[in-house]
Formats: sequence, C-alpha cells, structure tokens
Amino acid sequence: MLKLYYARPSAYARPVWLAILEKQLPVELIPVNLGGEQFEPEFLALNPFAHIPVLVDGDFRVFESRAILDYLDAQYPDRSLLPSDPKTLAIVRMVQSVAFSELLPSVIRLIVFDRDNSDWTTASQQVLKVLTFFESLLAEGPFFAGEQLTMAEIVAGTLVPVLPNLGISLRDYPNLKAWSSRLLARPSWQAIALTPDEWSDFKRRIKVLPKVWERRRREADRSNLQG
Repeated sequence: MLKLYYARPSAYARPVWLAILEKQLPVELIPVNLGGEQFEPEFLALNPFAHIPVLVDGDFRVFESRAILDYLDAQYPDRSLLPSDPKTLAIVRMVQSVAFSELLPSVIRLIVFDRDNSDWTTASQQVLKVLTFFESLLAEGPFFAGEQLTMAEIVAGTLVPVLPNLGISLRDYPNLKAWSSRLLARPSWQAIALTPDEWSDFKRRIKVLPKVWERRRREADRSNLQG
C-alpha cells in the first residue's frame, strides 16, 4: 500500500492526495505537523530537504510533488491523468507548470500580506493574469483536456477554487467559475475540503511559517556544526 506523508492544507501535498483519490489507489495517509515535525530526524530520513509530500511505495521513496504525480501516473496507468494527444498533453503540462510556478507563489503572498499592502496588490495582478490565461484555455469542454480530467485539474484545481476566499472573485471568468464548481462537486475534492477552522488555522500558520522554518534551519545548522 502507498504511504503518503502530507499535511491536509499543504498546497504541495493536496494535488498528490487528489491524484491518489482520483486514481482510486489504496493509501495510508501519514500527517506531518508542519510546526516543526518536518525537521525531526525521522522525517529528514525520508526527505533531507524537510518538505512534504513524500510518497513511499514499497521500497521506493519519492518526494517533490511533480515527481510524485509523474510516478503515480506511470506506475498506475489505470484512470490516467495525462492525455495521449501531444498538443493536449502540452496544454495540460503548461497549466500544471503555470499553476505551480506562477499561481501558487501569488496565492501564498495573498495570504501572507494584508490587502492594503502593495505586495498583495502585485500578487493579485499576477493571479488575474493567470486566470485570464486559464479562462482562454477552457473555451471548450468541461476540463482543460476536453472531456478528460487531468493533471491540469489536479494542480490548478487545488488553487483556483480558494481564490474567492482570498478576495479574488471568479465572476469575470465564467468558464473557470463553472469548472471550479464541477471540481468541488467531485467526491475527491470534497474529501480534501478544509473546514472553516482548518482554513483559518492554515492562513494563520502561513503567515508565521517562514519565521518558524528559518529558526528550525538555524538550529539544525548549529547542531550539524557541533556534531
């Protein structure tokens, strides 16, 4: 059975969790407390870079979300999340990359900074640019690959639906709004949904996590030097 080391709110772990659910794979979910447990020796033995998620499949271990997603679809090809058509595959990979590289960092900044901060404004402008691009790709079909749910949904679909809770309306993006509603109605998306308390706690932690991580890294560095 697969073992997934994760945290429920993690923007990097949630796509992997979704992929496992959509592919209907048996999995043991092992929560990691990001308040510092990721720096403990037991977890560092799994990922020396102290990041979640980590997937363990028998004697094989893999971390980094994109690598895990590729592994899952190649190792378990039933209910594939990647199209075979080259152009459609390129679109899916493009959406996946833009979601991770452009949208996710901006979403984090929307959480970290207050709305009257210029950094929030800059982040919101970047988010709108991404939404405009995604909207244009969803002109036809229920999903980015037409009728097939793919990695594009698995990744972008963990980010776009939360934007209204961060002050970014989907009203001007009817294709994305309908797409988001379709995803949220799926059992897999409902399974990973955060409660209001979990969402509030996640936003609070995001605001302080950089300081926590920096402090724990300094402590780890001092321990290594002393050892």
